[in-house]
Amino acid sequence: MEPIIELTHVSKTFHAQNGEVEALRDISLSIEKGDIFGIIGLSGAGKSTLVRCLNLLEKPTDGEVVVNGNSLMSLSNKQLRKERQRIGMIFQHFNLLMQRTVLDNICFPLEIAGVKKSEARKRALELLEVVDLSEKAKAYPAQLSGGQKQRVAIAGVMAMKPECIVLDEPTAMLDPNGRKEVIRTVHELNRVEGITMVLITHYMEEVVDADRVIVMDDGHIVMDGTPKEIFSRVEELKQYRMDVPQVTELAWELQKKGIPLPDGILRKSELLDALVPILKEE
Repeated sequence: MEPIIELTHVSKTFHAQNGEVEALRDISLSIEKGDIFGIIGLSGAGKSTLVRCLNLLEKPTDGEVVVNGNSLMSLSNKQLRKERQRIGMIFQHFNLLMQRTVLDNICFPLEIAGVKKSEARKRALELLEVVDLSEKAKAYPAQLSGGQKQRVAIAGVMAMKPECIVLDEPTAMLDPNGRKEVIRTVHELNRVEGITMVLITHYMEEVVDADRVIVMDDGHIVMDGTPKEIFSRVEELKQYRMDVPQVTELAWELQKKGIPLPDGILRKSELLDALVPILKEE
């Protein structure tokens, strides 16, 4: 696969009153087109700073950021604004206009971009169908659940036809049902539209179906691999004070009691499939 984003030796230092803070330390990575790329780590690990460097919302102190073969560090402000349209951003807070309907919220970025109202409305209606909220077109944000608001926010970003969407803890403010709705939407857009998704989360279950996951600690990437590879290293993750998916934790506890289970169990079905032959032997 071809990378959509490449970071080479990226560092970021903030200057505070009490001294310098190294938020990122010599980060090199590539994100492949069409992937769901998970980023996990404790608060303060550098996750949000990293994703803000992907489109130069934060300019790295050192290193290079390349998007679709273009070095962002060498672009003019006008060129950078155009390049940023390729990478949409979703945050914890929904950033919806409360006085506008759901449909009008999605139309808003298109109107700013100079798209005709009729075309903007047509695109917005299509996107509401994609995020499964067609029946909420005339509703106002105050009438929506948290999960629905976040899906409207995603549709608004989708209106600009980005090639990549960065989601910075998009489910942090949501209840379990809302989290499921949003993650289901992320996977559906990735599968149907082919959009690259970069997902920061502190809910480990949300990266189980990612293509690749990195673990950050103190501004460094300390692990990098598939979800199975990452969550096979439970002992190491716990040294970084990280959680693991609940079913992975259960399988690990059973392993410690002498039950011969494979490493990296991520789903209930995998645990059941591994346990059934063992139970039949007893």
